[in-house]
Amino acid sequence: MSHPPSKLSPRVLVTGAGGFIGGHLVAELRRRGVGPIRAVDVKPIGEWFQRFDDVENLRLDLRDAGACHTAAAGVSTVYQLACDMGGMGFIENQKAACMLSVLISTNMLVAARDAGVERFFYASSACVYNAEKQKDADVVALREEDAYPAMPEDGYGWEKLFSERMCRHFREDFGIETRIARYHNVYGPHGTWDGGREKAPAAICRKVIEAKASGDLEIEIWGDGSQTRSFTFIDDCLEGTLRLTASDVIDPLNVGSEELVTIDALVGVVEEIAGVRLRRRYRLDAPLGVRGRNSDNTSIRAALGWAPSTSLRDGMERTYAWIHDQFHAVSRVARTGT
Repeated sequence: MSHPPSKLSPRVLVTGAGGFIGGHLVAELRRRGVGPIRAVDVKPIGEWFQRFDDVENLRLDLRDAGACHTAAAGVSTVYQLACDMGGMGFIENQKAACMLSVLISTNMLVAARDAGVERFFYASSACVYNAEKQKDADVVALREEDAYPAMPEDGYGWEKLFSERMCRHFREDFGIETRIARYHNVYGPHGTWDGGREKAPAAICRKVIEAKASGDLEIEIWGDGSQTRSFTFIDDCLEGTLRLTASDVIDPLNVGSEELVTIDALVGVVEEIAGVRLRRRYRLDAPLGVRGRNSDNTSIRAALGWAPSTSLRDGMERTYAWIHDQFHAVSRVARTGT
């Protein structure tokens, strides 16, 4: 059954708000005067990447159905970003943990239905795309229809594709206006840059910074360096998310850059920013994911009159500067204790 239009206050819920994209999304919503905002994450609030005192910050485990109902109470719009994920090393080695995020997506949809939520944004991933279309480094950019026939990234990709279908059917059966973005390798400041869950842009920034600081001018690169990706700066991710959520587009859309680069070229960009040249050591047994992946932005341009446009160089300069400061702050504490 469908729900009548909600008479709730325009409270916005951001799940996964303690994470990289979620923290930036809360910051952007505040900047635009949207609210009141409820921010939820499973991590201790003191460990969130970004936290704001004028936001209702809750620590909840959204794998639990009751926690999802608490999060959704009195809310009119949900941004569902919460999941257990990381870079390729995590995705390749933690498939069951990635799949268990389906509990979050399912429970949040049920809670949103029961609370009379009007609009539900779901953060999906380019990992939903058929692996057969991503075997060549010189990859053809992925269109939204390339997700089927289904053969997504094992674990994480399957969970995302299943949750996309859940969103579709909750819209059809219960009248919740669901919106779905397929994010392509989002990066930027205020995110994970060490510890094993970081993605390639942050990992490479950290490795270059470490090499320069230590004087050991060598970098380990996962794979042979010729695998390709496009990387989406966080500002473009946020703009695409908010435009899509406010739109009438009911089908999934790519939110990704079309600037395809090799991993070797990405390392070269960071070397230029850092003013250093490093010897390259290729680790061929490391987790790699697909051989090539790029975003086709035909649909988002047609639907929203917009597409991501931040250049890789500009985005990486800002990312490198932030990780550089974090790295040296941590190093200073390790040396001095302050």
